[in-house]
Amino acid sequence: MEGGTGRRVLVVGAGLAGLGAAQRLRGHGSLRLLEASARAGGRVCTQPFASGLVEMGAHWIHGPSPGNPIFRLATDYGLLGPEAAQEENQRAEVGGRAPLPSVTYGSSGRVLDPQVVSQARDLFDSLLASTHTSWGAGKVPAPSVGQYLRAEITRRISALAGGQEEVQRLQLAVLAACFKLECCISGTHSMDLVALEPFREYVSLPGVDCTVPGGYSSLPQRMLSTLPEGTVLLNKEVKSIQWRGSFREEGDDTRDFPVQVECKDGDTFLADHVIITVPLGFLKECHQDFFHPPLPKRKAEAIHHLGFGTNNKIFLEFEQPFWEPQQQLLEVVWEDESPLEEPSTDLEANWFKKLVGFVVLQPPEQHGHVLCGFIAGKESEYMETLSDGEVLSTMTRVLRMLTGNPCLPAPRSMLRSQWHSAPYTRGSYSYVAVGSSGDDIDTLAQPLPEDTKDSRPLQLLFAGEATHRTFYSTTHGALLSGWREAERLNKLFEASSPIPQQ
Repeated sequence: MEGGTGRRVLVVGAGLAGLGAAQRLRGHGSLRLLEASARAGGRVCTQPFASGLVEMGAHWIHGPSPGNPIFRLATDYGLLGPEAAQEENQRAEVGGRAPLPSVTYGSSGRVLDPQVVSQARDLFDSLLASTHTSWGAGKVPAPSVGQYLRAEITRRISALAGGQEEVQRLQLAVLAACFKLECCISGTHSMDLVALEPFREYVSLPGVDCTVPGGYSSLPQRMLSTLPEGTVLLNKEVKSIQWRGSFREEGDDTRDFPVQVECKDGDTFLADHVIITVPLGFLKECHQDFFHPPLPKRKAEAIHHLGFGTNNKIFLEFEQPFWEPQQQLLEVVWEDESPLEEPSTDLEANWFKKLVGFVVLQPPEQHGHVLCGFIAGKESEYMETLSDGEVLSTMTRVLRMLTGNPCLPAPRSMLRSQWHSAPYTRGSYSYVAVGSSGDDIDTLAQPLPEDTKDSRPLQLLFAGEATHRTFYSTTHGALLSGWREAERLNKLFEASSPIPQQ
């Protein structure tokens, strides 16, 4: 693919950021995309289960509307169902989450009063919305989202329950469940880890969240198919990236390159520019050994300070549903819990209590009778260390307890995600942690070398969801970040004449 400026570009990672960058870079010199695993897509990962497909990673297109590039791309490729095309669904301002018809099970084995549940949830949602208030410099009421929410709950809970102690206890239990759900959404162990001030910078797009009927992985597959054959190299794990160097190919003294990428299998690639799209979890664990020379202090500190947590799924297939046909969400509330009390740290005894509930996969004609459970944080990471049998028996025990039916048949099969154990990911997605800010996201996104007057500019560029200040943690944030870095290079190529012979 030599031609154009003759510049060589490498992209590390074939998730949506890497594929998006590669699509936008075609026609500029030579391009190679190196992917450590055996498939493209990154944290978009569809697998067969039961009689259909399930999403091990990204589940929904959040905010499917014209302002969402994932929605536009999926629409262009004809991947979405008729509902997503409805204008009223695209215009709906639901903060990314339309309420599903649900039932709430309590740990005492009863269905909880829907009115008490919705009152508590409405309070939580209104308090969460109030985190988007601008307090002004130095007036932020608490360092973390968790601390702010707890202080507000303490202030308001008596009035909400009308002084009835039993109702208040139940509403506090529902609020504790709301915290767990928010941990799943934010990809964190605790909302006490999520910084309050930058939390309001995250932007929710309009539109009722939708799924991709043929599997989310059909999107990266289509993107991959638009690239020239041989552009993407799978099972190509990068070991190290040497930059600010002067590397020559054997037998060619006419030209040198500032970057050399070495793979675990011994292959090396020379490049003028490398777009790094690996997850923040991988950078946290490996950046010291990955980059030579090491990353500048500011960038290393941004990697350290930003948050990256785990949100896993547990899929359960049943011979017959124990839920009603109209129910699409089975919520779980532990009735002895309160957000105002310290949660247990005994993971072995209590890991399953972090489970927020189950989404019923729709339609059953396509999926079979399948529930998708969500669990975040350290409990989620502990779950990954257990055997399939241990997780399945625990889920059976929990569901029997919640439904009050000790004879409830066990699920016929189970599948779960294990994102924390995944060596190239080490978790699910990023959040702005206490001690960090949106500025750290911008620092992470800043190309290297930092000196814009450097004679070899844009040697290392950074993309991925954790580099998008307002759409971090999303697939659209990942895609936009890849486009952003591709455009950065395109502008450089357009502004510069062909590379002089060295």
